[in-house]
Amino acid sequence: MSQELILAFLFTLFAGLATGIGSLLAFFAKTTNTKFLSFALGFSAGVMIYVSMVDIFFKAKESLVSELGEVSGSWLTVGSFFAGMLFIALIDRFIPTQSNPHELKKVEDMKKNGHVTKDADLMKMGVFTALAIGIHNFPEGIATFISTLQDPALGFAIAIAIAIHNIPEGIAVSVPIYYATNSKKKAFKFSFLSGLAEPVGAIVAFLILMPFLTEVMFGVIFAAVAGIMVFISLDELLPAAKKYDEAHVSIYGLISGMAVMAVSLLLLI
Repeated sequence: MSQELILAFLFTLFAGLATGIGSLLAFFAKTTNTKFLSFALGFSAGVMIYVSMVDIFFKAKESLVSELGEVSGSWLTVGSFFAGMLFIALIDRFIPTQSNPHELKKVEDMKKNGHVTKDADLMKMGVFTALAIGIHNFPEGIATFISTLQDPALGFAIAIAIAIHNIPEGIAVSVPIYYATNSKKKAFKFSFLSGLAEPVGAIVAFLILMPFLTEVMFGVIFAAVAGIMVFISLDELLPAAKKYDEAHVSIYGLISGMAVMAVSLLLLI
């Protein structure tokens, strides 16, 4: 197995297991550090948007244009970009609101609800949230895996951004299950398992997509990855960052994420 493949699996595993970090934080944090959460989510969005629009999209277009010509390649790049957006939007559409990973909650809000909601309802909420996050993490795993194969530095940046936004998702899984079962072990297990969908996505990409990974297929997948990450940033990360915002912290995080990604890409030239 090549070094790029090993890195691709490791980065995807790292990003997915960040849900477990969120689970652990939920057990020890009585309140949410809203400034940090707002900055971190904004930073993650900045990384994803910048790398998608400045780097990934144009690498996809370059591959497709080289194989299909300027006109056909450009149209297919744009079509694949919006197809990625449509794909992740459909996943969101069919996930119930209460278990949608985009409906992020504070630790204290979840605990407050835990005292007034029946244990069975809490358990159901936690399990559905874990399932929803697992479904959501699957295409993110493919995105991290494919990006790392193309450019390990790029894959690492994407893995960091995905890991940051997986932390509050881990909180959303573990807290209701903990209050339903009074078991930190069960809560952590469900949170941990929801994150494993990302390396599963990488394995599926390796087994199914890799044999067919021509320049055209790579360009289509890469453009779709850009669309998926932009959608996640606009639909999840930025609204959540603004929800917890104080004194424009989220926009500072967004700009910082873009700046760090921009400098990183320049240093790799």
